[in-house]
Amino acid sequence: MQILVVEDDVSLIHAVSSVLREEGFQVHESMRGDEGLYMAEQNIYDLIILDMMLPGMNGIELIHHLRSQGVMTPILLLTAMDAVEKRVKGLDAGADDYVVKPVAFPELLARCRAILRRHGSLGEEGEIRFGSLTIKPKLQEGYFGDTPLKLSIKEFELLEFLLIHCNQILTREQILDRVWGFDSEAGTGIVDLYIHYLRKKLAVHQCAEIIETIRGVGYIVKGKRHVP
Repeated sequence: MQILVVEDDVSLIHAVSSVLREEGFQVHESMRGDEGLYMAEQNIYDLIILDMMLPGMNGIELIHHLRSQGVMTPILLLTAMDAVEKRVKGLDAGADDYVVKPVAFPELLARCRAILRRHGSLGEEGEIRFGSLTIKPKLQEGYFGDTPLKLSIKEFELLEFLLIHCNQILTREQILDRVWGFDSEAGTGIVDLYIHYLRKKLAVHQCAEIIETIRGVGYIVKGKRHVP
């Protein structure tokens, strides 16, 4: 899962990112509001951790821009202890929760997990279930019922991304950026290749059809995801 951290305090953004990475999250960073907005518009994140006071654009403006464009990525605010009015404005603008500075990292992680559970990205044990499919992100393991799917790392990451964003059309470019990374030299053809690999492994369990092709655009998984 990917988290965007937008914070202009160098020591804090590095500390937050380090803690999140230790928990197995992929973390992108920005120290400016306008840059953070651009990153949030270009990529699909599972969570945004957002400071209120930022150069370029403040946190509330950033939230308004995202929500007005229909970007509903959950947002966790970082706020000063005495910034009650700003917290209220942030929550009213569309933020999901907040953590007061100085940040207590166990609380930060707990609130991240709670938000991800509420939005269906993370189960109580970090599991994501879709019908008879279960994936365990921390272990990078996938199962059909009790049978291991025996996925490669990229196949697992691809399936995880598709399931987390089920009922959403994902372009080949979005999948490439998310699974292979912004700096990958691979072309979008590799996405089609790995979809083929993944479907072959799912076909053994008669569930390859969950991945639908949107001609000329990308792929979608339709159905209801279950969060334990």
